Amino acid sequence: MFKKPITTPQKSKLKSSVQRSLRQKLLDQFPLLAPHIDEILPKKSQLDLIKLPDKISLYALDSNVLFWQHFDDALIPHLRLVHAYPHAFPRIQVDRGAIRFVMAGAQLMCPGLTSPGAQLPDAAEELKPGQVVAVGAEGKENACMVGVLKMGTEEIKKVNKGVAVETGHYLGDGLWKFEEV
Repeated sequence: MFKKPITTPQKSKLKSSVQRSLRQKLLDQFPLLAPHIDEILPKKSQLDLIKLPDKISLYALDSNVLFWQHFDDALIPHLRLVHAYPHAFPRIQVDRGAIRFVMAGAQLMCPGLTSPGAQLPDAAEELKPGQVVAVGAEGKENACMVGVLKMGTEEIKKVNKGVAVETGHYLGDGLWKFEEV
């Protein structure tokens, strides 16, 4: 989604009521973020909305993008936020062979998540389709991509074919390089 650099965004301040509803939406979507929500979105802070082409909205605090959203879809965290709070977001891991494709912005395919070196949560912690996940890589500490699951983790294990995670934001893309002016 962010393969090209971001240019000429429109920026505006969010009302406090919109900030409160956004804060609640974040807590509903990412319950493990609750202990850190006051650090991420302080109540007295001013959140900025940056509008991009193709109905993409970036939510920034003090010139740092925290989350982004396409239309009214799920809020997707910026990778820097995922790196700062790695245990607050659901995580899966790809094997070494999939890393170069992830870093090129490709969608994540099922075989990259089911081969040796990859990790998916067990059946007790199953992730559902449409859920936002951080994607780690075998042998690496930090996540390299954030995306949306196209199928549940149990289905990925059974089918082992097709697109598993739709790319949202990855290391080195236009959003990673974006600096607000």
